[in-house]
Amino acid sequence: MAVPFKEANIDAPESPDSAQTVSIETRLYLPQQTPAPAIMLAHGFGGSLRSVHTQAEEFARRGFVVLTWSARGFGRSTGQIALNSLDREVRDAQKLLDFLGTRDEVQKDSGGDPRVGVTGASYGGALSLLLAGVDKRVDTLVPVITYNDLAQALLPNSALATPRSDATPAATAFAEDGVFKRSWAGIFFSAGMTSIDLSSPTGDAPESGQREPSQNSVQQPQQPGGNSGAQGLQPPTPSLGACGRFTPEVCAAYTEVATTGRASQQTLDLLRRSSPVAVTDQIKQPAMLVQGEQDTLFGLDQSDATARQIAAAGGQVKMVWYAGGHDGGNPGTALRGEIADWMAFHLKDEGTDPGTGFEYTVQGAFRSSGQPSLRTVVAPSYPGLAGGTATERKTLKLTGPEQIAVNPAGGNPAGISNLPGLGSVLSRSAAIASRLSLDMPGQAAVFTSEELTSQLLLTGSSTVKLRVARGDESSGEAVLFAKLYDVSSDGTRTLPGSIVAPFRVALPPDGSAAEVTVTLPGAVRPVESEHKLALVVSTTDQAFANAEQPAAYRISLASDEISVPVVPGRNVTEGFPTGALWGIAITLLALLGAGVVALFRRRMEHDSDPDLAGVPLVISNLTKSYPGGLTAVNDLSFRVEHGQVLGLLGPNGAGKTTTLRMVMGLIHPSEGHIRVFGHKVTPGAPVLSRIGSFVEGSGFLPHLSGAANLRLYWAATGRPVEEAHVEEALEIAGLGDAVHRRVRTYSQGMRQRLAIAQAMLGLPDLLILDEPANGLDPPQIHQMRDVLRRYAAAGRTVVVSSHLLAEVEQTCSHVVVMHKGQLVAAGEVADIAAGGGEATFRVDSPSKAADVLRGLEGVQEVHEDEDAVHAALNGVPRATAVSALVAAGVSVDQAGPRRRLEDAFLELVGE
Repeated sequence: MAVPFKEANIDAPESPDSAQTVSIETRLYLPQQTPAPAIMLAHGFGGSLRSVHTQAEEFARRGFVVLTWSARGFGRSTGQIALNSLDREVRDAQKLLDFLGTRDEVQKDSGGDPRVGVTGASYGGALSLLLAGVDKRVDTLVPVITYNDLAQALLPNSALATPRSDATPAATAFAEDGVFKRSWAGIFFSAGMTSIDLSSPTGDAPESGQREPSQNSVQQPQQPGGNSGAQGLQPPTPSLGACGRFTPEVCAAYTEVATTGRASQQTLDLLRRSSPVAVTDQIKQPAMLVQGEQDTLFGLDQSDATARQIAAAGGQVKMVWYAGGHDGGNPGTALRGEIADWMAFHLKDEGTDPGTGFEYTVQGAFRSSGQPSLRTVVAPSYPGLAGGTATERKTLKLTGPEQIAVNPAGGNPAGISNLPGLGSVLSRSAAIASRLSLDMPGQAAVFTSEELTSQLLLTGSSTVKLRVARGDESSGEAVLFAKLYDVSSDGTRTLPGSIVAPFRVALPPDGSAAEVTVTLPGAVRPVESEHKLALVVSTTDQAFANAEQPAAYRISLASDEISVPVVPGRNVTEGFPTGALWGIAITLLALLGAGVVALFRRRMEHDSDPDLAGVPLVISNLTKSYPGGLTAVNDLSFRVEHGQVLGLLGPNGAGKTTTLRMVMGLIHPSEGHIRVFGHKVTPGAPVLSRIGSFVEGSGFLPHLSGAANLRLYWAATGRPVEEAHVEEALEIAGLGDAVHRRVRTYSQGMRQRLAIAQAMLGLPDLLILDEPANGLDPPQIHQMRDVLRRYAAAGRTVVVSSHLLAEVEQTCSHVVVMHKGQLVAAGEVADIAAGGGEATFRVDSPSKAADVLRGLEGVQEVHEDEDAVHAALNGVPRATAVSALVAAGVSVDQAGPRRRLEDAFLELVGE
């Protein structure tokens, strides 16, 4: 159902001392109940109030009055674009605050002071910061994918001779005399010349737990007027000359930078007066900063700077980095719900306190649907803010000699790091996104790290010290671009976020090297084991204004280390937004609550037996039948007690593997049930996490090393890394240095040992191994036997299926014998072996004793050893045999059963 809204035009002074006015078109969305707190929702550059219609309705359904408007120069509002000038656009927003203070539908803190929060994305996000800084009637704010300093955003310089002391994860140099971000600036200027918005993200970014693209992940092309998916579309605004809808001051500043590639102090001052940095030291309201990890326009460094400045002023800051941005999409449903939750708490005092934590999204591999796998990591606070703990950093060694990099005349051909305006489309293609970056031959210096031995979760901006010197007489300064690649074991390079760090370095005329600390782009990237980091320093990038004069530079490492930020946290499962779904959830719970509770109780009573909570495995009346009349397992029952090593024996086709697969929850039994520590086993049952198994092949990835396979397997479980006990498992594998080789080079025995180690990851309470000795040589079998015994002696339980009867006899404490799907015998190994019917006699003359025994009626299969003779008595009492031997003059030292499990096994299965 559509949310009702009221439209109005509000007049505001064209400038502080002007008698002329501009007309600002507005919409006021009303919730079902008023008065209510209000949210001012600002649009992005090139948009209008129609661009944020859907989000306005979402807020209104959460119980807020929502005010949207078209900034001057956009939509149907009059006036010229002044880039969020404090004297123009920000004063317009204050006029809108006055308007809210007059509305009966809006809750007031006092007369004329509405209870209000402000939010918006990109251009609108900057407006929310500027308004909060100049007007204390704003109670809270949520700026999204926006800038702190427009001068640094459009003319960044990531190098300083003396690095800053900021301790936050994505703090960058913010040095003067930056490199012009030509492509993005051109897109912005074009959006101000017409009504077509090319600068805003297209669609929603993917979110944790989302397996298919959302309906908004690929939007339809915008209609003329830049009002995608909105009401009341208007035709494009006609050209108003070379400056379009910009003020003359803004137009002159853009013309200067676009033609020269450099900004005068006047232009820098203009940009900074229109940036949040001008007022962030006045912001003390609670602020939730949302920044995109896929954003080559306004990177993580911009929100990092804003967070430092607000925190230093005494403000409360929560930081969110999500898997989107200008190159990756708008906040998705869940994140928009989180923003609404923030507003609800700070404006209505509803819900739980969202706090001042830090959450970021980690992107994994792409699924077949095109959606990346994502997980969210939450830390208690954003590191390095005022009074907080500094960001943790890891140091990696880099190697590489001094190298010559050439800048071609005109800066062409240029390298490629990203395609501004198309990033959100490309980010949804794994193949394109990972290979988009291109470094032109001869134009780049490359330095690499060693292979990582464990995953490194890069979270923020890395730093490195470089030396740059003239390579010829023509180069007085260097314009360079630094990139940090993730290089896989097969050589595939991925540039996280497709982001590059430009920097400008003045070079000494005497040919000596200038030494600078370069801050690399802020990013979130899990760099896997056996991957490398590669630092590439190039002379050109097509998205920037490159140096025009041909030159050569000598580039080397000033330090052989790169400092990488890491922010530890806990993984969380992303749920649905709490807003629009609460009504549905409450209704369903009211209707189904009693039935669900009763069903839950019945299932819990059925699925758990507290009397068996201490018994690792109980199988009761287990049957597995297949179509066609085949019964693989028939009425099987046995139990395995704590600390036992149980051998599951039987000829081929006895049903051993079928039984183990049912224990693992891989197939359903036809009848009967299995309980593990009292819990009934079903596919996906939580109790299966207490089982480690190796059944019918390991499934290792051949292109990864043994160690990497183990870590990848554990990562798939979603359990904390510290619970894996990987080092213990690797020690058990006994592969030595081979554990770092690719599995495709392993022998069968090596694969088998690695599979056993994989089953032991997490040190499970119940370990199940199917034919673990296959492919192992005698010394390895002996080692495995000791490992299993020690494993059980530590208080755990082991079940081993094997056809090597001698090994089971030497390894296992208990045995279950199966034949044709049925239980034949179960008990201690010694007891089963003793029932085999063969006797051993230790005598002084084995040959004479053998003749005597062969003469006894019923005795079969007599065998001689050095000091003993063995015979299958076949029912003849041992006492009768001893009497016959003594009567024949044979001295008998010892007589007893021949304890061979093989004999008992063959007798039990009738073979």
